[in-house]
Amino acid sequence: MTTAPRSPRLLLLSTVMLAVAGIALLGVPHGQESPAAVTATDSRAATDLSSAAAVPRVGKPTADTAPSTTPATSTPSVHESALPPHGEGVAGDRAVQQNLEAAWPADLPADDEGQLLTAGRALLRADATGVGRAKWPTIFPDSGGAVAPAFATDRFRVQAAIARRDGGPNKAVVHLVWAGTDRGGTFTDLRITDWFFTRTIKKGTATWTPQPRT
Repeated sequence: MTTAPRSPRLLLLSTVMLAVAGIALLGVPHGQESPAAVTATDSRAATDLSSAAAVPRVGKPTADTAPSTTPATSTPSVHESALPPHGEGVAGDRAVQQNLEAAWPADLPADDEGQLLTAGRALLRADATGVGRAKWPTIFPDSGGAVAPAFATDRFRVQAAIARRDGGPNKAVVHLVWAGTDRGGTFTDLRITDWFFTRTIKKGTATWTPQPRT
């Protein structure tokens, strides 16, 4: 059995078709995936983009987290607003006392507080006007000499005073706010002075002793 030779025209047509098919295959972009693979890739990309959008970039705050450019303003506290203006006189002393008591709640027994307040007021008067310094020789060692008082006695007054613990049960501080006229004739009020005390107990009796200023 003999096979008829193929027509040169048929061979040429087959060659052309193979060449066209090869060119078509070469024309496909490298790395192109099937539709199913592309769909999965696009889905992952969309998920990654949505996750990235949900997390603010470091150094670039979002609109919700961006710092405000409006200057911060502090609201005056109730204690500050309750203070009377300078020069209010005796009528404003009650407000000063209430302000102190609200700012530092009482933490001492009434007997101790009373003893401390009496001593604190006397010490302040002796220090400012010179009256009664001899009673406190350890605090005013030069009380026997001629020391001109810094403030006159006629317009001196304690506007408010509290006694509180100072870091322990045997330590206390008397916080005083006062007014007075100095030797130059200038009257000022709302001055602040602190006196510190330590407590000693002898024969069951507690005594608060003022501490010299350092």
